[in-house]
Amino acid sequence: MTAELVRGQNHPLPGTRMEIRVTAGTPVVAGATLNDAQGRIRGAEWAAHPAAPRLPGVEVSRRAAAVHRLALDPGALPEDVERVSILLALPAGAGAPTGFSGLPAPFLAVTGPDGTEIASYTVTGLTTESAVVALELYLRRGVWKVRAVGQGYADGLAALFADQGLAEAHTLAAAVQEVVAAGADDAVAPPPEGPVRHAAASRGTAEGPAAAPRRGGASLPEDPPPADPPGRSVAPSGDTSPGGTIDYRHPRRAPAATGTAPPGGGSPPPAPPTQPTAEPGPEAGAGAGAQPVAGDAPGWSLEERLHNQVWGIFEDLARSVAAYRSAVDFADARRERELDGVLADPQARVGPAAAEARARAEAKHSALAEQARAALERDAAQLEAEAEVVEPALPPALARWDNPVWHAYRPPTERPLALRVGDLSLPERAGLRVPLLVRLPLERGLWIDSGRPRGGAADADELRRLAQSTAAALAARVLAVHPPGELTLRIIDPAGAAATALLPLVESGVLPDPPAAGASGVARTLERLTQRVDLVRMAVRSGATDALPPDLDLADQLLVVHDFPHGFDDRAVNQLRYLADEGPAVGVSLLLVADRDEARGFGPLLDPLWRALLRLTAVPDDHLADPWVGHAWTYEPLRVPVGSQVVPQVLRHAAAARRAAHG
Repeated sequence: MTAELVRGQNHPLPGTRMEIRVTAGTPVVAGATLNDAQGRIRGAEWAAHPAAPRLPGVEVSRRAAAVHRLALDPGALPEDVERVSILLALPAGAGAPTGFSGLPAPFLAVTGPDGTEIASYTVTGLTTESAVVALELYLRRGVWKVRAVGQGYADGLAALFADQGLAEAHTLAAAVQEVVAAGADDAVAPPPEGPVRHAAASRGTAEGPAAAPRRGGASLPEDPPPADPPGRSVAPSGDTSPGGTIDYRHPRRAPAATGTAPPGGGSPPPAPPTQPTAEPGPEAGAGAGAQPVAGDAPGWSLEERLHNQVWGIFEDLARSVAAYRSAVDFADARRERELDGVLADPQARVGPAAAEARARAEAKHSALAEQARAALERDAAQLEAEAEVVEPALPPALARWDNPVWHAYRPPTERPLALRVGDLSLPERAGLRVPLLVRLPLERGLWIDSGRPRGGAADADELRRLAQSTAAALAARVLAVHPPGELTLRIIDPAGAAATALLPLVESGVLPDPPAAGASGVARTLERLTQRVDLVRMAVRSGATDALPPDLDLADQLLVVHDFPHGFDDRAVNQLRYLADEGPAVGVSLLLVADRDEARGFGPLLDPLWRALLRLTAVPDDHLADPWVGHAWTYEPLRVPVGSQVVPQVLRHAAAARRAAHG
């Protein structure tokens, strides 16, 4: 699986001979420098470039080209080499571009001996820079790794070589450009205009990032695992230089990505077009960016396009924040390395020279951090603008309770693609809330945790009340987005503790039976549902669905369990586990309201149950993680506005439609 790196992220390498493929879309110079543990180059003999394309363990191209293949063999490198910097530069000369702004973002892929892609990196965010250290391969505790760097230099190769400590930096840079100019007539032409150049950019939007419990609740490792995200690139396409236009149709939204075979076989129809980006009106000032459009994502229907657009915003925010955090980490590490170099010489630790060196290190750190913050602010501002136009356009299943679309609610005729169960945010941009969506039908049960959040001091009774109301509102939402008669809601409330929260569901008439109470009610409801699961599984397996009992409710079932494990004996617990494991495959889903601490009496018996459910909380909590970079996202449940009658109103419409469907 290929690791798609963001700036600052690293990935382990096999340590064998490998190849680095560069696709730039315009002729560039590709080279490499050999560095010591501090990232410094010993001399010009440690630089591989068109004038000297071969070094021990490294071979680069002899001319500027739009496509390069660099060879690297870590085992053949000199013993004192612990880093290899892969650099790109624009050719100098009349008519040549003076910076990467407006040019295609360079793409680099590290491949193994068999051609398998190990890691890739798209160098985004470059403007006036004419040279860049794109990748750094380094040795850490005996293992070679690759890090996405993306450090650009406005003064070109001379500044790049000087930053690595080369005394004759200007001389070497001039020699490289002279050789490149001499071979310019033989330079490889850039590829023709067309789709995004690398395969990763043509992936469609797959299953959305159903938030997983922060990789089991553990902290992130030092080296993030490889990611193969199904989304889009962080950086928007088009010119992102100051005053340039912004194209909100990100590269990952390529229409060709979503072509699927139609029902019944045959050739797939043409890929669905994305909605065009709105052009700035005549009142927009010079250089104003294009306006985002709701539904500007691939899909066969507006609902699908909005669904994919929401996940695209999620993925972009995850990657932008990852790039920011990685860039800050890189700046910290670089400052540490430079300060260590100052302190390494006892005679140079004090005095004006040492103070000046420290000041330079701090200035570089500040510049890098500010550059990272500016990039994050730019990306986040784009995503906020997109979210502002997407939110009002969402259908009921994806909208918050305060969205006017719920006041115009009418029972649907088809089940939606997904359901919104809350909002997610990151501390770097807490104001940007992204919907957390789960696919329908539910392939995984939900657990509303009524226990005390980590480090929280909230009142236990208040938390339990909030969990009950959150579960009731979520159950109402699940019921409301299903066509009449296609979902049956069943509730277990052993002690009647959730009676107040369940009142809208009971009074509206959407429940076929009152909430089950007491141990006998628990046993009766679980027995009915486990029997249904058994019968449907056997019928499906044997192909005898016509033989199912005529009185069996074949509608999807949502079982809401309050105050678990109150009223549950060992048999009931095993039945609940069975429903959680086997139920979703035959249309039986679970919504559990429980405090895990109160269930400790059952010991490890319940551990598989907790793992099988998606844990949500009744109060904001940062326990969810995305499957790409593992950010700790703050989850916030959907709240019904205080004093609003939207839920009872929706349930009355749903109940009337249900009665009409059943005649």
